[in-house]
Amino acid sequence: MKTVCLYFQVHQPWRLKRYRFFNMGKDHYYLDDLLNRSIMQQVARECYLPMNALLLDLLRRYEGRFRCSFSLTGIVVEQMRAYAPEVLDSFRELAATGYVEFLGETYSHSLASLASKEDFTEQVKLHCAMIHKEFGLRPTAFRNTELIYSDQIGATVAEMGFRTMLAEGARHVLGWKSPDYVYTNAIDQKLRLLLRNYKLSDDIAFRFSNRGWEEWPLTAGKYAGWLASDETPGEVVNLFMDYETFGEHQHADTGIFDFMKALPEAALASGGLEFATVSETALRHQPVAVLHCPHVMSWADEERDVTAWLGNELQNEAFRKLYAQKAKVEALRNPDFDYVWRFMQTSDHFYYMATKWLSDGDVHSYFNPYDSSYDAFINYMNVLSDFEIELDKALASQRADKGPGKKGAACECVCDTKS
Repeated sequence: MKTVCLYFQVHQPWRLKRYRFFNMGKDHYYLDDLLNRSIMQQVARECYLPMNALLLDLLRRYEGRFRCSFSLTGIVVEQMRAYAPEVLDSFRELAATGYVEFLGETYSHSLASLASKEDFTEQVKLHCAMIHKEFGLRPTAFRNTELIYSDQIGATVAEMGFRTMLAEGARHVLGWKSPDYVYTNAIDQKLRLLLRNYKLSDDIAFRFSNRGWEEWPLTAGKYAGWLASDETPGEVVNLFMDYETFGEHQHADTGIFDFMKALPEAALASGGLEFATVSETALRHQPVAVLHCPHVMSWADEERDVTAWLGNELQNEAFRKLYAQKAKVEALRNPDFDYVWRFMQTSDHFYYMATKWLSDGDVHSYFNPYDSSYDAFINYMNVLSDFEIELDKALASQRADKGPGKKGAACECVCDTKS
């Protein structure tokens, strides 16, 4: 029996408002509330609500024979609380079925695993606490931001107590091996790895509505045939994709919802396929080999590396300056500064600065509020500069105030903490 593992990433960043040089020192509110509200409510209307309703119906109808997994970033949950609480309620309904798994990840969808083991661990703990608070579940499986993975990152994840981790089935890492088996981490072999079958995942996520694709139109029966076929050898088929695939990347009029509604029946009718959550999939099959990945990989772009976020001078300069503030934030221990520090780490800010506008340009431009990578860089650095000024002021105030129990001056930055 071949196991189909469906996993969906759910994330929206807090988008920064247009923040100019002349705002520094005067305006300490950094978020574009109107844009954030508009996008969240649009995605809720077109993707989250209809897709959650569809999945809830499938989960109840098949009574455990259909299952799936999610990860929701802390940042997207904050926006749901603020702008679309009915979406959060619908995810709670999915959780209540007992047929859905929620994975751990970084709270702010950050690149912390590339910068600071301490910060990475802290963000994961914060995220797990949020998942428990919202859904009453404690994650035992993990997906890093954008499937960023290496041997060392996997070992750190294992240290945190996770038993399973997701990664990309990158050809340059796998070589002749297939992504359709369970593997283990090279440093800590107790950590099991599920690798994304990027071809079959992207058939849904990117090619579904492409009328120039030789397999268009893609029907549930045809796709289930591919999953069950001997031409897809292996024990598992890991289909990992953005949840916004449904209704946003692939609009409703493409038939994407009808496809998803029909898929479980078509797959189960084959007789050779079953559905399972991430953790169930990892436990049902014995690992076949160790995956050696000494260098960092991800699921982004053709290169499957991290150059989508740290591939040019603009991105690296912004990332360096951001993490130069880490010690200051830790010294203050102020929840308002912590909050800004978290959303400034979100990987999307660096993604908007990418200059890879060729074959991957349409992906990089999706929901991008900026006209150019340089525009994104300048706006981010202006915000970061003001944040640094406020940090320095608060630290100076903290040093001047020698009274016991003081934790520094209150932050004027985004004081209406949404977390």
